Amino acid sequence: MKPEGKVTALLPWLFQAHLLGRARRRQPVLEDPERAAESPTLEPDPVLVDMVTSIASGDVVPVDAVAATSAEDAEALTERQPANEELPLGQAGGDGHAALISQAFIDALSTGLFDPKWYQATYGLRFATQREAFDDYLRKSRFAPVNPSPRFDSETYHRMYMDVFHAQQSPLQHYLLHGRGEGRQHVPATVRWYPREVVTPSVVLGEAASTLKVALCLHVFYADFLDRFAEAIARFPLEVDVFLTLAAAEHEEKAQAAFAEHPRVRALYTRVVPNRGRNFGPMLVEFGPQLGEYDLLCHLHSKKSLYSGKEQTQWAEYLIEYLLRDVSVITRLLNAFAEDESLGLYYPTTFWMMPAWVNHQTMNKGFMQTWQRELGLGPIPDFLSYPAGGMFWARPQALHGVIDRGWTYDDFPPEPLPNDNSMLHALERVLGPLVEHRGYRQLFFYPPTGQFTTDSGYITASYHGRLSNHLASIQAHSYISFDVFDTLVRREYMVADYAKLKLGKRLAEQGRVASARAFVKLRNEAEASLRQRANFQGDVDIVSIYDELAERLEVSPAQAQAWMRQEFELDLEMIRPKDEMVELFNHLAASGHVLWVISDTYYTRDQVGLMLRKAGVSAAYRLMVSSAEQARKDNGSLWHRVKQDLAAEGVQRHLHIGDNVVADAQMPGDLGLTTFHILHPRDKWRALGFPEVLIGDEALDEGEILKWGRLISEVGRNPFIGE
Repeated sequence: MKPEGKVTALLPWLFQAHLLGRARRRQPVLEDPERAAESPTLEPDPVLVDMVTSIASGDVVPVDAVAATSAEDAEALTERQPANEELPLGQAGGDGHAALISQAFIDALSTGLFDPKWYQATYGLRFATQREAFDDYLRKSRFAPVNPSPRFDSETYHRMYMDVFHAQQSPLQHYLLHGRGEGRQHVPATVRWYPREVVTPSVVLGEAASTLKVALCLHVFYADFLDRFAEAIARFPLEVDVFLTLAAAEHEEKAQAAFAEHPRVRALYTRVVPNRGRNFGPMLVEFGPQLGEYDLLCHLHSKKSLYSGKEQTQWAEYLIEYLLRDVSVITRLLNAFAEDESLGLYYPTTFWMMPAWVNHQTMNKGFMQTWQRELGLGPIPDFLSYPAGGMFWARPQALHGVIDRGWTYDDFPPEPLPNDNSMLHALERVLGPLVEHRGYRQLFFYPPTGQFTTDSGYITASYHGRLSNHLASIQAHSYISFDVFDTLVRREYMVADYAKLKLGKRLAEQGRVASARAFVKLRNEAEASLRQRANFQGDVDIVSIYDELAERLEVSPAQAQAWMRQEFELDLEMIRPKDEMVELFNHLAASGHVLWVISDTYYTRDQVGLMLRKAGVSAAYRLMVSSAEQARKDNGSLWHRVKQDLAAEGVQRHLHIGDNVVADAQMPGDLGLTTFHILHPRDKWRALGFPEVLIGDEALDEGEILKWGRLISEVGRNPFIGE
């Protein structure tokens, strides 16, 4: 299931270069740019991944070892590449800032860090001069992971030096004008992911594409985006009808000035709308039925973030570029939709500075299930491809059930909305599954290689590699905490309820319960009832659960507690180590790190300790389990306690490692804690393309558990893909 060539991706929020032979100051690497703070530290973290060593060992592959290393190679790969003629130099010189840019241009050419032939061929572009190509790179590289040549990796430079990213500067420009003199370093361009199925539409607008009727739907909260959108369609290959929703009436005049006489706008429709439904509500309420008359619609909205003391628009610029502004991308996109009626939804791959787990249902499972029922969708995996940021191209008929539903603003939740966990966050995530349910395919654009693909493997590409790639990054932290289940230990048959099912089978044979499944249901209902009675505060333990069962089954507390011990013993019997993770844990302890183990579980502290001991955890650690602490990771209450304890101990560098996106990554991340997310066995199974099993009723079918459970557990023993 792995593409040809040895392609490895480092987890984005830990991906840095460790530069040999220098003493450096340490700085934390934040996994979410929304929280990243500017730092005066100019040097990269000294203990993060040694890119030079990784390249030498073959763990990270330079661009020129896998894909288009020269214009000749790139041109031979696909028919979309432009001719590889020699470009004239172009204008250089000027005063002030222009002179500095010209200096950088000449320097980039002379050092070979900018290769105009390679740049033009790799990204399917055509320029009149080398300087024009360089200027295109400078503009895009502020917000997109495009490279100037095989000798310079833009994404790595931004990740090494977050101050450059926050300042929205081009990596190569900064390096040539400032970074080189400051002793900053760069690494060769690398392939982090290579699409398995590449779509190669023509770069010249075809006859079928030229007749497409296109609706451009724009929701504008920030008025300055009106000019930004208008400029973005200045070279759009078709005329479009613009459907514009405005958050304020005072934006109307500026909207008319920007679009009413725009040469690429055939018709303009504007509405002033209430602050309800974010970007989706206004489009669906005001224009939903009308959009069904178009061949294609493109939906964008104004998007800003405030961090590091200034507005950050890189995410918005990234989406605007590859949804609207890049003529080569848009022309190929239109051709692709015109030539292939199976394509229903398009968007660029997820913004590269987001944590990998953003391609996940996260906290939205409840709302997702509501959408599944209303739209008649089947099961949706936890990791999924969807237009993160809510901007996309689509065939209106592919969105049947959403776009033609007949909405009112009352259908949407009022502001303020949480950062996650709402019907709108779920709607964004359900678009991909909806389109596929309607019989259409999703199309993606991967900016680093300039390729279109129908391969959704990018959503877990950041989990490729091996533990050794991340060891130095992990060891940078003095305090390290681990989750338990599916992080340090695994169950032999993967299914968490299998021990309950086994116990239920015994009790059914004794005539205590109707069936094994009936017992599992009763056992889980008892647990849920205790949580509800406690108003979902704190947590429950297995002892209390079986006291509750004693009442429901009308047996003595002593009998119920005997059953409790049987459930634990059955589960303990099936506990297996995640060998690499246990080895890491013990190694860290031997290296002098302070280790914590933190788990959401109904098991007691002693029971969890026995499981860890069986798995081979031999080091000393502090154990925090939710049943004893009366606080949970998945609702944040336990993380507040952890953060307080870390502050009380004066800990500056703490890292948490775990497999649960919400409990082990999102929740602690929202509190500013640094996390390292690893794949759950089921997620790795899916990422490898294996069949969807053990869902629904199958999850408690012992035959299916025995057939698939051990396979999934073995596949998930190592949490990385491609080991």
